[in-house]
Amino acid sequence: MMKNLVAYAAIALVMVVLDMLWLGFIAKPLYQQGIGHLMAERPNVPVAVLFYAVYAVGLLVFAVLPHAADVGWTKTALSAALFGFFAYATYDLSNLATLKGWPVGMSLLDMAWGSAVSAVSGMAGKAALDRWAAG
Repeated sequence: MMKNLVAYAAIALVMVVLDMLWLGFIAKPLYQQGIGHLMAERPNVPVAVLFYAVYAVGLLVFAVLPHAADVGWTKTALSAALFGFFAYATYDLSNLATLKGWPVGMSLLDMAWGSAVSAVSGMAGKAALDRWAAG
């Protein structure tokens, strides 16, 4: 149980740090240009915490733990990237289908980001599990 909590913490920490860099600096101008009229002045922090808490569980359960016994990280990285792609595609494609003026390019970028940040975060969880097992 403790090894799963350590993996969960690694996933969540890496995801939050990378997402803060992405949303706060790198992609912020793109989001402001594409959907600035929809953006809140300040994020709803409790809801953001809930998102990261839930998403990290998803990565742990569906991408990291199924490949815990594997020596390499390839399967974990691929599973995590796919998890991220499907999760972010659900959000972005739903917005494209239902919201007027939702930018296609931003959706494609966001789905790529979701895949990448999920793969890296999943690998961090796998690294934590491997380190725990090595002991």
